[in-house]
Amino acid sequence: MAEKRDYYEVLGVDKNASAEEIKKAYRKCAMQYHPDRWVNGTEQEKKDAEEKFKEAAEAYDVLSNPDKKSRYDQFGHAGMGGAASDFSGFDISDIFSHFADVFGGATGGGFSFGDLFGGGGMGGGQRVRKGGNIRIKVKLTLEEVANPTEKKVKINKFVACEHCHGTGAKDEHSKETCPTCKGRGQVYRQQRSMFGIIQQASVCPQCNGSGEIIKNPCPHCHGNGIVQGEEVIQLTIPAGVDNGMQLTVRGKGHAAANGGVNGDLLVAIEVADHDVFERDGNNLYLNYYISFPQAALGATVEIPTLNGKAKIKIAAGTQGGQILRLQGKGLPELHSRNVGDLIVNVNVWTPKSLTKEEKEMIEKLSTHDNFVPKPGKNERSVFNRVRQFFRD
Repeated sequence: MAEKRDYYEVLGVDKNASAEEIKKAYRKCAMQYHPDRWVNGTEQEKKDAEEKFKEAAEAYDVLSNPDKKSRYDQFGHAGMGGAASDFSGFDISDIFSHFADVFGGATGGGFSFGDLFGGGGMGGGQRVRKGGNIRIKVKLTLEEVANPTEKKVKINKFVACEHCHGTGAKDEHSKETCPTCKGRGQVYRQQRSMFGIIQQASVCPQCNGSGEIIKNPCPHCHGNGIVQGEEVIQLTIPAGVDNGMQLTVRGKGHAAANGGVNGDLLVAIEVADHDVFERDGNNLYLNYYISFPQAALGATVEIPTLNGKAKIKIAAGTQGGQILRLQGKGLPELHSRNVGDLIVNVNVWTPKSLTKEEKEMIEKLSTHDNFVPKPGKNERSVFNRVRQFFRD
């Protein structure tokens, strides 16, 4: 499955964009990729446009909602869970109905370019450059997964040139407005269609969307605005993360050339295998051995947990393979108050070698009726025990 694009990148806005800027950016994307614009395109072009249209709708659904946006800014796609709507199965008309307020009140699935433009045309603006993303891997122990964890990492990356402050210009007089786009960052052309005259915008080829050109470049960064550097970054990793999850740290990637916005730091989580516990989601599994006397007579034993020790009672007559559950002794669920359980598989230890005296004692006991195996219905099959465990 293709990796989801950053929602800010999808809409072409900065992470500090206002609600109105996000709304305008979505209107622009919806106009650009609406199926009516691609009615004469190839089948692949139509399919690509529809996918981008739905991708923009999903991005707007998150970034226009303060709660969803806050969670996304902190944890990226990994933190959304079911919070982001999936528009992949929606009809285009359903999406317009869903966001009717964006399109000036177009409801009931109806849509026109007049609704989309709102009488104001496409608008425009300087293109926001974004630095490249950086991907790193962070390895955690199960003990670290159980609680929010702080990690410091040193990253080699492009940083803003300290001499020109990332502008790429030698001084404040070394930049001038682009003569091609007059500082807008975009060039426009008009095209007549069945819907009337449509104005289309594209990135200015001379200034590459910045709206400015550099006459005298900075001698230290040669006009790029960025140089090689490093940064120590403090990561806050939430409790409950799992293998393969990716956290996004906004603005900690490569600096962008000529004063753009920084890329993001993408942190891939790797959880190390544990010597004692096995993990399955938020539950932990422990194989614990007891002696035959403990199984026969019962006992109180201490078992390990991620946070120390816990006492449990072994009932008299416990059979090997019995399963015990300690609620709340597993791992926390990501972004939730729920905590998994510790599942204890009790095994009865059989000595591998015996002294002469021990053999005589066991041989004597073996003649007693209590020591003849008499399994009950639920003890005949391990599958019965497992089924009963999950039924409970």
